[in-house]
Amino acid sequence: MISDRPAEVEDRAVPGHWEGDLIIGSTASKSAIGTLVERTTGYVMLLHLPGDHTARTVADAMITAMNTLPEQLRRSTTWDQGAEMSRHQEITIATGMPIYFCDPHSPWQRGSNENTNGLLREYFPKSTDLSFHGPGILENVAAELNRRPRKRHGYRTPAEVLAELVSNPVN
Repeated sequence: MISDRPAEVEDRAVPGHWEGDLIIGSTASKSAIGTLVERTTGYVMLLHLPGDHTARTVADAMITAMNTLPEQLRRSTTWDQGAEMSRHQEITIATGMPIYFCDPHSPWQRGSNENTNGLLREYFPKSTDLSFHGPGILENVAAELNRRPRKRHGYRTPAEVLAELVSNPVN
């Protein structure tokens, strides 16, 4: 549970803690996009889930995406209590990242992710078939968000802040 999460996650000072969720497409398509936001930088990664958002599909996509990151950026993930995370132990074993779960009906406990999902709805409206958007489109949308300057970073972008963290790791 989120109450077990290390205190270092709260103040965003230590990079590598992520928030995750799904944005769901049309009921007919059963499509979704997985969203991951790094809490310190605001860096966004999107998971292509065109045919379903079952626990197996989400676990496979998350493991693949997270294992592209350096170890110092894989400290934890916070998610809601959706059934898509029923393979959380498998994800933790494969990535080395513990997964913490928000309290029921408490989306503010993943505020960065909820904000990002709102931005993503400009690109991917509700009730549309999200399977239409392939991995290339998702990468382009994530790159666009990662190039948006942020006041909290002195108007540097999440991509710039992440690149700096990777090139100057402090473990």
